[in-house]
Amino acid sequence: MKLSQSFTKPLRQAPNDADSANAAFLIQGGYLDQLAAGIYSFLPLGWRVYRKVEQIIREEMDAIGGQELSMPALHPAAPWKASGRWDDKDVQEVMYQFEDHSGKPYGLGWTHEEIIAAIGKQHIQSYKDLPSAVYQIQAKFRNEPRAKSGLLRGREFIMKDLYSFHRDEKDLDTFYDGMIEAYLKIYQRLGLDAWVVEASGGAFTEYSHEFQVFSDAGEDTVYYTDDRKFAQNEEIFEGKVGDKKGSQTVKAGKAIEVGNIFKLGTRFLEAAKVTYLDKDGKRQTPIMASYGIGPSRAMGTIVETSHDDKGIMWPEAVAPYQVHLLDIGKDNAIKKAAEKLYDELGKAGVEVLYDDRDDSAGVKFNDADLLGIPKRVTVSSKTLEKDSVELKQRDSDKTELIPLKDAVNKLSETR
Repeated sequence: MKLSQSFTKPLRQAPNDADSANAAFLIQGGYLDQLAAGIYSFLPLGWRVYRKVEQIIREEMDAIGGQELSMPALHPAAPWKASGRWDDKDVQEVMYQFEDHSGKPYGLGWTHEEIIAAIGKQHIQSYKDLPSAVYQIQAKFRNEPRAKSGLLRGREFIMKDLYSFHRDEKDLDTFYDGMIEAYLKIYQRLGLDAWVVEASGGAFTEYSHEFQVFSDAGEDTVYYTDDRKFAQNEEIFEGKVGDKKGSQTVKAGKAIEVGNIFKLGTRFLEAAKVTYLDKDGKRQTPIMASYGIGPSRAMGTIVETSHDDKGIMWPEAVAPYQVHLLDIGKDNAIKKAAEKLYDELGKAGVEVLYDDRDDSAGVKFNDADLLGIPKRVTVSSKTLEKDSVELKQRDSDKTELIPLKDAVNKLSETR
């Protein structure tokens, strides 16, 4: 992609009302556009990042046996009333509820337990149908009273929610533990250092588990020990900083929740009257669990944990492009060499953003830092004197000259 032809260009100034690093850099860089508080458009550059995040999640969900589907975001009230949640005060505070033109009540989905339970009633008939797991990646809606922090707390957001169904607790526990490992693999691939944190299980179970990334931008407080053998959300923690857990000292830090998994028991399946025939021909109610990751929130978290005062530092796996190519100077030979390299990189399958604009070196370098693409390659009169280009990694101050003849092979390598 040539930056001169891009639908969006980096803005000269960050938005005045940005309250977080991810909001400031993603909007200024042309990754996002804010429509209203907690409501964003993903612009072409941002959508490239988002789709890479989504694909990593999809690959790991498929690997653990998840089957992808898509459920409606618009829900009639009936299944929510059957589970008792439609009139629940806590649900009403966050769910958009309204009536259609005929007076029938509807809501916008912020989670899908009731809907998947109703679907399960049609397709779970026998013990042979279990275990099973299905997931979707979909926009969800939450009447968030404190929409803030860019992609970290929105009113419309994208969520991967997987639901699993099991014959018994043993089968659920095996899958649940496997999902913890799958989630940790996802975060590792995204370049996020996620901790498994015990959280309140509410009415369903003693504990649920959250996945938290330590950051000053976080809203949660996590109590933990350095060996990672203990980590709890403040809502269930009993104690104080400095307490001992074995030989380890309890510490506390702010963190961003990037996922959660939850054993739900039989509540939603009982409400939907879901049963199956066991091996003895007896009717049983399956056990259910849910597993959530916000791809859009993960994208915001990556920015919060991987940036400097100049802009974003995208991990290789999710960067919109792998190479940011700049031409510096007015000489036709510079433009010709940059165009040739751009074409060769494209033919070699390298994702490259070429800043071919008629702007100063300062503007181009500043925008490159802001956009955060892993490798910056500069063609200038000085580099051409040595038949070379200058290579700089976004997360390093060091530069190196590489011969033009070796540039494509060098830039095809991942770090």
